[in-house]
Amino acid sequence: MIVSPNSVVIDLSALVSNFRQTRNLVGRDARIMGVVKADAYGHGLLKVGKVLEKQGIDCLGVAYTGEALVLREGGIRIPIVILCGIRTREECLQVLEKRLTPVLFDLSAAEILSQECRRQGITARVHVKVDTGMGRLGIDAAHIGPFLQKIISFKRLEIEGLATHLATADESDARFTEEQVARFEAAIAAGRSLGLDLPLNNMANSAGVMCHRKTRFNMVRPGIMLYGGKPSPRFVSPASLAPVMHLRGQVLQIKDLVHETPVGYGRTYYTKGPQRVAVLSAGYADGLPRALSNRGKVLVGGEKADIVGSVCMNLTVCDITGREDVRPGDEVVFLGSQGGKTITGDDMAEWAGAISYEIFCAIGRKHVRSYI
Repeated sequence: MIVSPNSVVIDLSALVSNFRQTRNLVGRDARIMGVVKADAYGHGLLKVGKVLEKQGIDCLGVAYTGEALVLREGGIRIPIVILCGIRTREECLQVLEKRLTPVLFDLSAAEILSQECRRQGITARVHVKVDTGMGRLGIDAAHIGPFLQKIISFKRLEIEGLATHLATADESDARFTEEQVARFEAAIAAGRSLGLDLPLNNMANSAGVMCHRKTRFNMVRPGIMLYGGKPSPRFVSPASLAPVMHLRGQVLQIKDLVHETPVGYGRTYYTKGPQRVAVLSAGYADGLPRALSNRGKVLVGGEKADIVGSVCMNLTVCDITGREDVRPGDEVVFLGSQGGKTITGDDMAEWAGAISYEIFCAIGRKHVRSYI
């Protein structure tokens, strides 16, 4: 194991709290699919999956088959939905063996899966992806009827529900979201006119869960809100979400610099009078966005301190002028809480011109995580 002064701590009690708030928002009428793709947004796929399963979540959503296999091999028993679909016969065999639920948007993959189902004499549960305005995966909502007819003709594919994705649910203007809802409702009606029950239609992401009741349908797919982040940095959340991920490091050195001393690569910062700075133990190799240069903040001794100069590969510098209490070896918090103050993923994202999803994925995957 590589010894590092930096550590990522995942607070599982915060994860549980965020899940319970999600359940309170949607009530018992809608099922919940916890989205754990991308290694649970950097928080740890299997660990997060087990906690959510224990809390009674209805199913889990992953991007690809490999993630689903990790969950099954780790002992997860609840349904797992493969959101980005399957492509090969090998994946079809894995879906059937491990009782996975793929999202279909491609007739060739559906036909291969149907062939394997007929050969084994079993039925596979699937969802069908509808494009209602995202412009990514899925069948155009206006053409969903013929696609569903073809899937029905393949036999042994049980369509549990239609799935679609919201493009602008985190924006204050809800008109496009309402257009997507109308298209999705029409797609569901088309499916039911073909005799399909469709008990698990799902549309709502975190923003939909929190702000757009009409998007909830039979099942919701919260992701970022489970991890304490917002769909976008300035999104006004109706829930009091708790940060789950914390990145901590150390002060390596204290330096007293004279007026107009350059700091860091490119000399993008010059001291303004005598300044005291602290050299910190993490940089962009540890998941900190380089865009935090001269913009971000950290917590040292329970107080926020400005990042000055460029974020380096393994080091960052912050301004602690007037602070006699800071010493080498002191803890520094890049993400999380210290002394009653907090830097959230959304704070960091806003400073860096990013989103908290990107922050969590980058930081979580760079470190050996510990769990509390």
